[in-house]
Amino acid sequence: MGGDNKLGPGVTGDLDRHIPVLLERVQAAMDAKPGSVIIDGTFGAGGYSSAFLRQGAQVIGIDRDPDAIRDGQKLVAAAKGQLHLMHGAFEDLEAHARACGHEQVDGVVFDLGVSSMQLDQAARGFSFRFDGPLDMRMAQAGPSAADVVNTIDRKDLTRIIGLLGEEKRASSVSHAICQARELKPFETTLELAKVVESVVRRNPKKASIHPATRTFQALRIYVNSELHQAANALAAAERILKPGGRLVVVTFHSLEDRLVKRFLADRCKTRGGGSRHMPEQDVPPATFEYVVKGNQDASDEEVAQNPRARSARLRAGKRTTAAARDLDIYGIGVPHLARFQGLGG
Repeated sequence: MGGDNKLGPGVTGDLDRHIPVLLERVQAAMDAKPGSVIIDGTFGAGGYSSAFLRQGAQVIGIDRDPDAIRDGQKLVAAAKGQLHLMHGAFEDLEAHARACGHEQVDGVVFDLGVSSMQLDQAARGFSFRFDGPLDMRMAQAGPSAADVVNTIDRKDLTRIIGLLGEEKRASSVSHAICQARELKPFETTLELAKVVESVVRRNPKKASIHPATRTFQALRIYVNSELHQAANALAAAERILKPGGRLVVVTFHSLEDRLVKRFLADRCKTRGGGSRHMPEQDVPPATFEYVVKGNQDASDEEVAQNPRARSARLRAGKRTTAAARDLDIYGIGVPHLARFQGLGG
């Protein structure tokens, strides 16, 4: 992988269970200095936070998973006042920063998607690799994936699986799910995986990809309102970053990456479209400039040591002095979907 797990005495995070992806590239893009204040909006096992602490920064770590907050307390103690760990959604990062005494910060980092710790715990119900309750709730509260697949209208279920999972056979999958739940409500991950596998066959060219992968991704994103929260968090980062402050985002699938790509493209734009037939249109002042033009991927060496890094993409921008703007989250790619009772977004 790209980083050394030995980040200094007492500030290592829970790295025996989690290797932070693209760590060296994240550090380079963030360019943290001693005394910097950085928000780690997806604290997880504390991999990025530990690295910034070692560089002398003060970190505000946010996570909606109570397990991450619990497990992070030893890092809080070791950091001796340099790490504030906040339980909550990263889209509320401004409120968390103010609670720690900061109106503006020098950096914001997001590692989007599900963590490896969550995937590896059967009881959390994120993965079909283990048989466990069909849960998928990052915050461990609110409606679960079982609630969604057992009660939501078939038409809405098709849209969720098709849009959030990019599953070409979404209609067949939703039909099979609705038929199966008439006989018995879904309770476990393997029950759902078997139904999906009955209608989605393995691709011989991608035999290692389970047929239920896209459906599970869709349900996880929907249950946790991941795209809504990510878009709102990007807007919040724009508002709270100081001029010159850095926004660094690591994504793991195309939906997230497109969201971040479109946000930065819009915020870094300095010229209107125009053509030889039409004059250039006025555009608002750019609120970011690119730190990384396009995206950065993991090296072959890192992928060999940490397979999770294979799909990781990093994008980064530096805040200008222009005033933050309102964000149309649907304009950057958040899909319009029916909201399930009890879910945010």
